[in-house]
Amino acid sequence: MAPILTTHDLARTFETKRGTVEAVRGIDMAVEPGEILGFLGPNGAGKSTTLRMLTTLLAPTRGSATIAGHDLAGEPEAVRRVIGYVAQSSGVAPDELVRHELVFQGRLYRLPRAEAEARADELAAELDLTELLDRKCAELSGGQKRRLDIALALIHRPEVLFLDEPTTGLDPGSRADLWDLIRRIRGQQGTTVFLTTHYLDEADELSDRLIIVDDGRIAAEGTQRELKTRYGGAEDATLQDTFIAITGRGPRKDDLAPVAL
Repeated sequence: MAPILTTHDLARTFETKRGTVEAVRGIDMAVEPGEILGFLGPNGAGKSTTLRMLTTLLAPTRGSATIAGHDLAGEPEAVRRVIGYVAQSSGVAPDELVRHELVFQGRLYRLPRAEAEARADELAAELDLTELLDRKCAELSGGQKRRLDIALALIHRPEVLFLDEPTTGLDPGSRADLWDLIRRIRGQQGTTVFLTTHYLDEADELSDRLIIVDDGRIAAEGTQRELKTRYGGAEDATLQDTFIAITGRGPRKDDLAPVAL
């Protein structure tokens, strides 16, 4: 089966007062259908810039990419129809009802009203939002808002779901619930998940395969077992030590915080 996402020499530079900044220096990767890909790297490695390019929010300086058979540069509207995107911060309107947000999002993707309403009910049931449909978004907890963000991204049945640090700021219980939700999305719908995260335990638990970027380039890629054996010295090495070995520097303090499940 052909990859659902490919990039070739994908790069982005920025012009600043201090000169040219090469945020992404040429990314080549392929993501398989139904895969959960963990996309990791230290701050400033190029993760967010890569994600913004793949979601059509930022034009590449050079290179190419295809998503579900659509060319990123030549068919951006077609790309947007087949992807869902959950940003780091929630974009819901505080004073709107959860139901209205879901139906409105469906209508933005040109679903007929009846279909948008049915899809809202379907996702609410799948993501444990049914009892919250008639609440204002401002009344939701952090974990509930993240589930709503994911529901909004899934309303049009995307083939690829981009999650940008989806559990940042959540308590341990909400993080564990969201992990289960991501697994269910892949398992029930076959959705490909592209996950960026700063939490190494999260990447280890959720991902089928990891790509680690540093200084705008891919520093390593493979399954957790492959990377731990290759760079950590043993299959039972920690992902934290493996990450440090690959990037030559330690993760943020947040990466090291234990998570109680």
